[in-house]
Amino acid sequence: MSITLVFHGDLLYFLRNAPESTERRVAKVFERIASVKDLIESQGVPHTEVGRIELGGEGKIFGYIPNHGETIHVYPLTPPVNATKPSLLRPNPVAEVSFVADVNVGRLAKLLRLLGFDTLYDPSWQDKELANLASKYNKILLTKDRELLMRKSINWGKLIRSISPWDQLAEVILFYGLSDQIKLFTRCTNCNQVLEPVSKEEVLDRLEPLTRLMYNQFTQCPACGKVFWRGSHHKHIEEKLRRIAGCS
Repeated sequence: MSITLVFHGDLLYFLRNAPESTERRVAKVFERIASVKDLIESQGVPHTEVGRIELGGEGKIFGYIPNHGETIHVYPLTPPVNATKPSLLRPNPVAEVSFVADVNVGRLAKLLRLLGFDTLYDPSWQDKELANLASKYNKILLTKDRELLMRKSINWGKLIRSISPWDQLAEVILFYGLSDQIKLFTRCTNCNQVLEPVSKEEVLDRLEPLTRLMYNQFTQCPACGKVFWRGSHHKHIEEKLRRIAGCS
C-alpha cells in the first residue's frame, strides 16, 4: 500500500536530510495497515508536534487509516498554542497550562516554577512514569527525547530544541503564549508548592543579619519550609525575562 506524506514547516526539523524548502514529501510502500499517527511517527515525527492532518483539505484524526494512493499533508502546531482549547486532534484540552519535565530539562523545570507554573519534576522518574503523570494529570510533557513523546498515552508534549535553560524557557513561553500568565516567585522552586505569606517575626531566627535589616515581606514553602523574599535577584530575573520573551 503506497501512501504519500507531505510534512510542512517546523516538522522538517525531525526529518533526516530534509531539503531547505517549506515541505518534504515522503512516499513509502507500507506493508501493513496502520493509523496515520503510526505512519507519521515512523518518519521520526512525534504526534505531539503535529497540529493538523489534512486529506484533500479535510482534517483527519490520529486514528484515521489511510487508503492506497492517498496524499496526506501534515502540519505543525503554530505558536502561540492554546493548550486549553479543544481541537480535532486533541479534543480534551488541559484545564490550565502545567507541565511535567524529564531529567534532560531539569533546570528548565526550576525556571518554570520560578515563574509560577505548576511543573512536576523528579530526576529519578523513568519514561513510563513521566508518560503516566502527563496522561493522568493532563499536563504538557517537556523533554529532549522524541521517542518519549511518541508514547500513545501522551496527549500534550513538546520536544525542547534549545540548549541553555533560559533559551528553553523562552521557547516554552513563546510557544504556548504564556507571557501574561507569569506569577514570579509564587511557587517553591524545590517542591513546586504554592508559597504562603509568613510574617518576618516567624522566620526572624532563620535570616541573615543583612536580610533582617533590608527586607520585611517573606513567603514560605508549606512543604519544605524554605523562606523566600524579593531580593536584588528579583529585578535581575525580571530584566532577563524582558530580554528573552518580552515579559513585564
